[in-house]
Amino acid sequence: MEINKLNLRFCVIAAIILIAAMSRLIPHLPNFAPIGGISLFGAAYYSKYRWAFIVPVASMWISDLVLNNIVYSRFFDGFVWFYGGSLFTYGAFVLISLWGIVVLKKISIFNLTCSVLAASLIFFLVSNFGVWLSSNIYPHNFSGLQACYIAGIPFFRNTLLGDIFYTAALFGIFEILQYKFPALRLQENIEE
Repeated sequence: MEINKLNLRFCVIAAIILIAAMSRLIPHLPNFAPIGGISLFGAAYYSKYRWAFIVPVASMWISDLVLNNIVYSRFFDGFVWFYGGSLFTYGAFVLISLWGIVVLKKISIFNLTCSVLAASLIFFLVSNFGVWLSSNIYPHNFSGLQACYIAGIPFFRNTLLGDIFYTAALFGIFEILQYKFPALRLQENIEE
């Protein structure tokens, strides 16, 4: 019984994360994405932390495959497994998940607010550093790095709004599901 309960909880959390990642296929503002939300959500609700890294990164990678090879295929030659800078994007997921594991041991409005702000900032810093390092758009010196961060500032607002929206939606949906379906609740002595 307990194993089935854990499998159900694991699958529901994974499904929520995958659905959020696939929401990137819906037209949206630039950088209004579920990146921070799914990383924090996985970190908060998976008791085995490896899943907090694997499921969000795998879900975003699947959505990247669809986006790059169907939606944006005209911009690429051939099938794209990874795009330039994807290492930095996925690295940001890992850092956001690490933050969430540390800060969201207790879920509260204050901890979620701090985590959303941190997630947006982590993504901004890591992804823009990746753009600067992996492209020839900016000179590879300190002033080029500064210019890259300055150019990214207008996108930060949408990143923050996306992180707020998706974090609130994912945490809210799962809390409601746990209330309506007690089998989704994690017991203190059980691990998934």
